[in-house]
Amino acid sequence: MPTFPVMPIRTLAHLSDLHLDLSVTSDTAARALMTALTECGADHVVVTGDLTHQGLREEYRRFLDIFSPLLDVGRLTFIPGNHDRPGNDVGRGWMDGLKVRTVRCPGVYFVCVDSTGEHNRNYFASHGTLSRDTVEKVECALNAAPRDALVAVLVHHHVLPLPEESLPERLASKLGWPHASELSLGAELVKRIQGRCDLVLHGHRHRPGESVLDPVRGRALRVCNAGSSTDLGRFRLFRHSEGRLVGEPEWYHSAQPVRPRTASHNVRPALQYLVTQLGLALF
Repeated sequence: MPTFPVMPIRTLAHLSDLHLDLSVTSDTAARALMTALTECGADHVVVTGDLTHQGLREEYRRFLDIFSPLLDVGRLTFIPGNHDRPGNDVGRGWMDGLKVRTVRCPGVYFVCVDSTGEHNRNYFASHGTLSRDTVEKVECALNAAPRDALVAVLVHHHVLPLPEESLPERLASKLGWPHASELSLGAELVKRIQGRCDLVLHGHRHRPGESVLDPVRGRALRVCNAGSSTDLGRFRLFRHSEGRLVGEPEWYHSAQPVRPRTASHNVRPALQYLVTQLGLALF
């Protein structure tokens, strides 16, 4: 009987919200993740924003140093998050001035979306932005997706509603402020790309989540929030072959214990943001 070559199964790891802040704690957590990525043999890694905590060049250099084994061989793709825009605004140059760009690597095709804006230069204005022009550019990028590649849209801010994670976020939502809300055109983006890609990978919220949407034209869409990988000490690993996911994604743990920093990262800026907004409203 004739034999047919078996296509290799490749792996894709999803990290987000590293918040490298030049502390020993964040360095240790990030290096533990890098070790775990090496041990699991991930073919490619994506980081969906907030690599730095204050958008400082020193924080970005730390990221480049820790993840150089992957960066030096072209096995890591990243996009900016709102925390990469304050300070020295290091995230501004990561997309070559584009809101949408594509990256093609063995077995995968990424549509990278910059959901940050100039308002993110203010540390307390963390919400994202998504225009109709950007949505259309994503659609155009998907038109060029190869049939034999896993297709993923990478964006920092969440595209679908998620539960608030703190009291300030709940207050902001009740008051109608954008601090904790999803991208305004997020649901429209998802609707327009269903059936044309396999994954939407994002971060921003520090608690992980996942939605699996009904297949369109026989192709399901997973919308996955990585959470804060350094806080969690783990990341999702997707297996794929010939442009399709194989099995269910798995969580891969690093040796570093969970780093309980989410509250300090989110709550204090949120409270300051609320105080500022209340002051503007009252005076």
